[in-house]
Amino acid sequence: MSAKSNFISKIQFWRHKYVPQKNFVLIISFVVGLLAGIVTLALKNITFTIEKLLEKGIIFSNYHLYFILPVVGLSLVYLLKKYVFKKELKPSIPSFIKRSIPSLLYSLLRQKGLLSYRLIYHPLVMAPLTVGFGGSVGLLGPAITSGSALSSNLGSWLRVDKKTRTLLIACATAGAMASMFKSPIAAVVFAVEVFSLDLTFASLLPLLIASISSVLTSYFFLGDEVLFNVAVTDKFTLNDTLFYIVLGIGTAIASIYFTKMYFGIYAFFDRFKSRFIKLLIGGFAIGAMLYFIPPLYGEGLSFINNLLEGNHMLALGTTPFDAYKDNIWIVILLLMGITIFKAVAMTTTFAAGGVGGVIIPTMVMGSALGNVVAKVINNIGLGFEVSEANFTLIGMAGLIAGVIHAPLTAIFLIAEITGGYELFVPLMITVAISFLITKNTQEYNIYTQELAKRGDLLTYNKDRNALLLMNLDRLIEKNFITITPETKLGTILTDAVAKSNRNIYPVVDEENTFLGIILLNDLRKIMFDQKLYDKVIARDLMENAPAMIFYKEDSMETIMNKFEATSAWNLPVIYENKYYGFVSKSKLLTAYRKKLIDFSEK
Repeated sequence: MSAKSNFISKIQFWRHKYVPQKNFVLIISFVVGLLAGIVTLALKNITFTIEKLLEKGIIFSNYHLYFILPVVGLSLVYLLKKYVFKKELKPSIPSFIKRSIPSLLYSLLRQKGLLSYRLIYHPLVMAPLTVGFGGSVGLLGPAITSGSALSSNLGSWLRVDKKTRTLLIACATAGAMASMFKSPIAAVVFAVEVFSLDLTFASLLPLLIASISSVLTSYFFLGDEVLFNVAVTDKFTLNDTLFYIVLGIGTAIASIYFTKMYFGIYAFFDRFKSRFIKLLIGGFAIGAMLYFIPPLYGEGLSFINNLLEGNHMLALGTTPFDAYKDNIWIVILLLMGITIFKAVAMTTTFAAGGVGGVIIPTMVMGSALGNVVAKVINNIGLGFEVSEANFTLIGMAGLIAGVIHAPLTAIFLIAEITGGYELFVPLMITVAISFLITKNTQEYNIYTQELAKRGDLLTYNKDRNALLLMNLDRLIEKNFITITPETKLGTILTDAVAKSNRNIYPVVDEENTFLGIILLNDLRKIMFDQKLYDKVIARDLMENAPAMIFYKEDSMETIMNKFEATSAWNLPVIYENKYYGFVSKSKLLTAYRKKLIDFSEK
């Protein structure tokens, strides 16, 4: 035994002897929150440093060539991926998973929550280069990825089980969000909504501890500094209810648009096989958008803050349309441009190879839309007057609820950002409408849509989760004796029936292509008539299988449905058009029952 393994074993022995499991989980959740907070702060500071260096750069500050910076940033990310971080991440994530949180959800389902240690530092390098050079994405996703990788590897080092590892990843997610926004309650709610956790005391307390330790870390290093400087001064009035309903409908439509653009742009870029071609097309497309709409540069936090302060001129920055910005309707059109093109710029950054998150771009888009709705109401000439700052805030909540299907996160996040609950009623109105419309239009959110299509998504449905977690490989039985179609009855009886304790025999050709089955019950009728031994062959006796299971194609839910529809006790498994084995109903139900019990105990 190595010195390292011996050291770990001693720690494990001491822990099991002196630290009860519940206390151990609470201690480790505090550590995870602390680490997630440090990672988030490091990510923000690295990005901020890059932005300041570029802002003071002689060439770019004097000649306003900032719109070419995304190409530079994406090129650096491309070169790092190709020449420095070229080793494959193990365990690897399938290529269809494009973003950080979907990769975590997949890992929890298919890889027992094991994340590559390289994911600890990859986002700390890639995301600041992407965002710092103007990529139109956020930092929360990379912070969650890095913090989760830390918690996963820490859990592996301490040899925790899958259930505890899952909880630690959720703690890291809560910690990253709490540190980013200084919103501990919203962070806990976010972890619960995104990871579909059952909210029990056993899971709630570690999440709270992780969130608190992460927020304390943020306060320790940053003091009272926050992302958004806002205080609610305009109270909600009953007369504004209709306008908040309109905002809810508007944010729902924008959320649906956001999601469709996200997958549509990815589909467009997937046509190009070369990552370098994607980089060039995406980089120059982002640069063109930045030239006309500068607020699309980077995360966009300053844009939100300027809107909240009522300074839309500063929020919009220097544009080719400056001569017309005295006209409020031109300002409204420019803000609508941000609403429309933020989703395009964000997804283009991702598709071109950039690394970042979705939530902050969603908030930028929502803030612009909320401000547009308020400005239209105030300037339409009907004598109405609403708070532009309030609509800016609630627009963010509406987009979060619609895009990621996290209504409670949206409400508590804005409530904590504003430092009170004065906007709770309008938040509930707008968020509820946005969520209901988008949920009925798109069953799955931007994180889960691709996973759901492939049957790789855990939900609150314990029956479905039990099926998802079942491993088909462990259910396939291969000790069935195969028969060729020309095999005579006598040979079937001596070489198959006499040597097998099975009551079903698969018929295959010379290339192992599945042709059908022969049942023992059918053989019993003629097995004692020796005159038929040389006259009857397998082809005369075989029949079609009630259904077939297609390996790596059928989900466990589909397989269960096939058994239920056919009432069969055994079904053949086909892999690449070849016979692969059988799955028995009894073994399937036993495995399902065991998984269901495991979930019920969580």
